[in-house]
Amino acid sequence: MKSARQMVGLVITLLLFATFAGAQEAKHESQLRSVHGIVTDKADTPIPTAVVFLKNTRTNAVRSYIADDTGNYRFSGLDPNTDFELHAEKDGAKSPTRTISSFESRKEIVVNLKLDTKKS
Repeated sequence: MKSARQMVGLVITLLLFATFAGAQEAKHESQLRSVHGIVTDKADTPIPTAVVFLKNTRTNAVRSYIADDTGNYRFSGLDPNTDFELHAEKDGAKSPTRTISSFESRKEIVVNLKLDTKKS
């Protein structure tokens, strides 16, 4: 009888631990950020298929995204404790590099990028 109680106690403890671990994971995921925007030219015309680059300044890892037909791009799952650099390129034109700071508290960040038509 005593071992059955111990077994029930162990099962309850394990269930509580699993619930706590799941809540911590959900909390971490809810803290992740995303950045999105539109790539345009100087006349504010959307630029489809521009390549947008996102660089993690801590690891130097670079992710890329090809803008859709309306110039929209999106990166999600970004660490809120990391700074990022962002720019777009197409046909030799390049946008200025923009920085997303770890001090930025918003979870959903909008950064529109304008391509400089001067070849770089």
